[in-house]
Amino acid sequence: MKGEHRIILQNQRVHYDLTIKRNITLIRGDSATGKTTMIGMLALYERLGKSSGISLSSDKTIRVLAGMQWRDYLSSMHDSIVFIDEQDDFVTKQEFAEAIQDTDNYYVLINRDSLPNLPYSVEEVYGIRASGKFHELHKTYNEFYRIYHPGNAVEAHPVQRVICEDSNSGYQFMEDYFRKKQIICTSAGGKSNIYSKALHMQESMLIAADGAAFGPEMDRLQRLALVRKNIWFYLPESFEWILLASDILRDAEVRSILENPQDFIESQKFFSWERFFLQLLRRKTEGTYLQYSKQRLNSSYLQGSLRQRIEHFLQDGR
Repeated sequence: MKGEHRIILQNQRVHYDLTIKRNITLIRGDSATGKTTMIGMLALYERLGKSSGISLSSDKTIRVLAGMQWRDYLSSMHDSIVFIDEQDDFVTKQEFAEAIQDTDNYYVLINRDSLPNLPYSVEEVYGIRASGKFHELHKTYNEFYRIYHPGNAVEAHPVQRVICEDSNSGYQFMEDYFRKKQIICTSAGGKSNIYSKALHMQESMLIAADGAAFGPEMDRLQRLALVRKNIWFYLPESFEWILLASDILRDAEVRSILENPQDFIESQKFFSWERFFLQLLRRKTEGTYLQYSKQRLNSSYLQGSLRQRIEHFLQDGR
């Protein structure tokens, strides 16, 4: 599956309106915010259809995955948007992550856990709240809102240190960029190590990581940032996305893809968007002086007008 899909679910009492565009979307919220009601309505509509008194609008089949036999049920689901409630704890298992990796479905997970086995984006974690927009109709409108705001420029706040998630090409560029500004840039050696590094550092810091798969790390890091008041985030899709978005290739196809990536990224092939952008950059630079390697940065990206365009994008987010 690919593309953006809008789901409108309602009955005489409640109304939900959600648009999703990636293979994994998380919905969080406190008790009594309407999460369980939504799942219940979807399951009832799946069984009874319109006779349930529920209206469902979607260009894709909506399914609810639940119970001990979830593996068998999942095998029958194709090209569908699959909802899973937080009471079904199989979503926390590595087995579930492996089972959905090569499927052609989108998954909407109602869950307050971080789910570290799943590479979901910081952009696709939503809260849910009752906004009351339809009180005059005696109907509650349940509003979805994005929880994390990753920032769009590396110099939005003055910092003393930058922590990058790994030591690959992205870190190599960032280290060179910030060294010239006399700011220490260190590698965490993996996204799961960032929290422990940030916890034991007192300097003001910027955390730079691949936002396309950084969702599982954000909950505890955001809580730390709220306490410390000196931690900020720069979470683009990936370093490869930065290179493509900085327009160093001057490529019309790349520009078109970046306008609406969801229309080009097939969920069955790419478990997270960072993999797609890596493949795209490799394809576009293969056999040229800009040939890209994730492990070791091509020195061409550190020189002349190419470097200037990348730096301009880092500073302005466009």
